[in-house]
Amino acid sequence: MGKNIYVFAEQRDGKVQRVALELLGKARELADTLGQQVVAILAGDNISGEAKDLIKRGADKVVIIDDPALKEYLTEPYAKAVTAAIQKYEPEIVLFGATSIGRDLAPRVSARIHTGLTADCTALEIDPETKLLQMTRPAFGGNIMATIVCEKHRPQMATVRPGVMEMMAADDSRDGEIKLFVVPFGENEAAVKIREVVRETKKTEDITEAKMIVSGGRGMGCKDNLSHLKNLAEALGASVAASRAVVDAGWIDKERQVGQTGKTVRPDLYLACGISGAIQHVAGMEDAEFIIALNTDAKAPIFKTADLGIVGDACEILPKLTEKIKAYKAE
Repeated sequence: MGKNIYVFAEQRDGKVQRVALELLGKARELADTLGQQVVAILAGDNISGEAKDLIKRGADKVVIIDDPALKEYLTEPYAKAVTAAIQKYEPEIVLFGATSIGRDLAPRVSARIHTGLTADCTALEIDPETKLLQMTRPAFGGNIMATIVCEKHRPQMATVRPGVMEMMAADDSRDGEIKLFVVPFGENEAAVKIREVVRETKKTEDITEAKMIVSGGRGMGCKDNLSHLKNLAEALGASVAASRAVVDAGWIDKERQVGQTGKTVRPDLYLACGISGAIQHVAGMEDAEFIIALNTDAKAPIFKTADLGIVGDACEILPKLTEKIKAYKAE
């Protein structure tokens, strides 16, 4: 029988990614429910320096797999390393971030150890009766939420969307065990070889890290009207986001989509403009600290989620609000 909850601590260029810290926070909650420990798997080259931060963020142990073969992410070496660790320690649950790396790595690992994998989860809970992990994810294009359990195979495995789980605050007083796990790599371990790594500066900001978001929906009317969102966001120092309808219409980049089929955000302020409030969108922003809804339809579902509601035309109200904010900041 497996024990403990393991988190694949994804790193890039030697820096642990935020999604790993989010997963540690959730793993800590799940482990406390089960009376088990949280273990982070940290794979890379000269990566040991990141281990202490993982303990501060909720891990009881860190298993380090340190080898030059793991300097850059390649499917075969990483799958071999993580699979070996799982076979050695036999965890109850293993969590990966639903990133480009996690989505590539997790299914390879699950196939090698003959267990199931629930992909792109937005919620994880322990069933109080069976003690099984309940893994919830959008299904049928986000129209329903499916809760999946893995009864007969171990470990129970899931990939989890970035931004869905809440990071645990760093606790400098936490102590933990750091273990080196050696995996033998041959010269021709990978089927492909990296000849060159080209770094490209990311031009699109990550809305999952934004403290304030001004978001627009179909009710904005047309692409040109999104300028009202951008002007207000600039005045506030906020980020611009949108519902799926706006992305599907080609008005804005998909990187800015909020919802079950987009990104999950937790800003201090979320201003929803012309967004009806379909459950698929609400699932991506309902944990915002303060939600303001602006819609012409007084019966729009978004008002049930909002802390403050304004009935009116966003294209008329937003320019006035922007000017008021600019005037206030100029005082």
